[in-house]
Amino acid sequence: MVEEILGGVNARAIVRDMRARFVLAVALVVVSLTAAAPAVEPPTFSDEVVRILQARCQTCHRPGEHAPFSLLTYRDAVDKKDDIRDAVRGRVMPPWKPVPGYGDFLGSRRLPDAELATLVAWIDAGAPEGDRAKLPPPLAFPEGWKLGPPDHILEMPETYTVPARASDVYRCFVIPTKFAEDRWVTKVEYAPGDRKLVHHILAYIDTTTAAENLDRADPAPGYSCFGGPGFAPAGGLSGWAPGNQPRETADGVGMLLPKGANVVLQMHYNNGATAARTDRTRVALHFAKGPIDKRQRGIMVLNRTFTIPPGERRYEVRGSWTNPFNRDLHASTITPHMHLLGREMKVTATYPDGTVRPLIHIDDWDFNWQTTYTFAESIPLPAGTRLDMLAVFDNSADNLRQPSHPPRPVSWGEGTTDEMAIVFLGVTVDAEHIGWRPR
Repeated sequence: MVEEILGGVNARAIVRDMRARFVLAVALVVVSLTAAAPAVEPPTFSDEVVRILQARCQTCHRPGEHAPFSLLTYRDAVDKKDDIRDAVRGRVMPPWKPVPGYGDFLGSRRLPDAELATLVAWIDAGAPEGDRAKLPPPLAFPEGWKLGPPDHILEMPETYTVPARASDVYRCFVIPTKFAEDRWVTKVEYAPGDRKLVHHILAYIDTTTAAENLDRADPAPGYSCFGGPGFAPAGGLSGWAPGNQPRETADGVGMLLPKGANVVLQMHYNNGATAARTDRTRVALHFAKGPIDKRQRGIMVLNRTFTIPPGERRYEVRGSWTNPFNRDLHASTITPHMHLLGREMKVTATYPDGTVRPLIHIDDWDFNWQTTYTFAESIPLPAGTRLDMLAVFDNSADNLRQPSHPPRPVSWGEGTTDEMAIVFLGVTVDAEHIGWRPR
């Protein structure tokens, strides 16, 4: 239309000139705006990064703790920046196995996506230190028992020596309690004798002589116990893993420690040092100071009848448990368990109306990072609820944790080269009212 108004060849030239001038003007505006925009500053150690390390890493990554190096200072972090990037990108650290959105748990150590991006951006920018004036106060790590003076301390009966360069050493130690009456335990705190040595601890209760017999049959201190304690436990006292906080039960709930029972500590040791190291772990017990209304009990979903063929990369084992008691329950904790061939575990609850509730999903099982997970809110398991477990195993030669060369058929068992498919749940009975009160 402009050409029609102006007319002729000159009009077309004028239009081209106007368009060129317009494009140039727009380009100049864009350049000026870009030049005026402030540059995005990379994160620095003194501001963003150290705060992430304090919240997510320093509980373990400090002198005297389980982690192989410290992350307290700028120099600590810079020296290990490549390891940090690989570990957080691969979701190896901080160690947290449950898949997000498949169960909600207390004490999650999963690194939020935004914090992961901040750490990677800091490393990619050359790991700048930043203004030291922005450093937060260093964390204070209290000495002694975190829960205060205990009512009773259990201790391994003797010191155990782990040889140099020894990995995945499993020993069970029998500790007599000799209480003349039942005790209700509401808090448990573990103090490994050597935190560099102890990978995790599980505590079982034995009201028979089974553990004592196993101990007598093994000439070394304690007895060897890879998969489980070697007997059917009458209960448990939770456990410990690096980064875990001491366990406290809900108000009115207690863990029963029967009179005369033995507590059996299953210790998992790894000694990467060139010299032998020793351990003598202690356990602090706090007894109920108020009324106990419910007992913390345990149920299991398992399958003992499987055999995993050699060469199978993804062999599925399923198990189910239906609440047979005609009583409503609530679950507070869940503990999946497999051995070295395990790759994945998923547990669901199907309610009587057909609703399916996810409880936990671990899609990258690592035997060395198993633990007990506490639900953020207890999970109702009304009468008739069915719990379903799916365990997936890799019995191929390509499995880096394969203990058998060549692979062999693998069935249920306690040994290193055997397998297990089991999940433990800590539950209470809704209708139970014990009515115990302290004297």
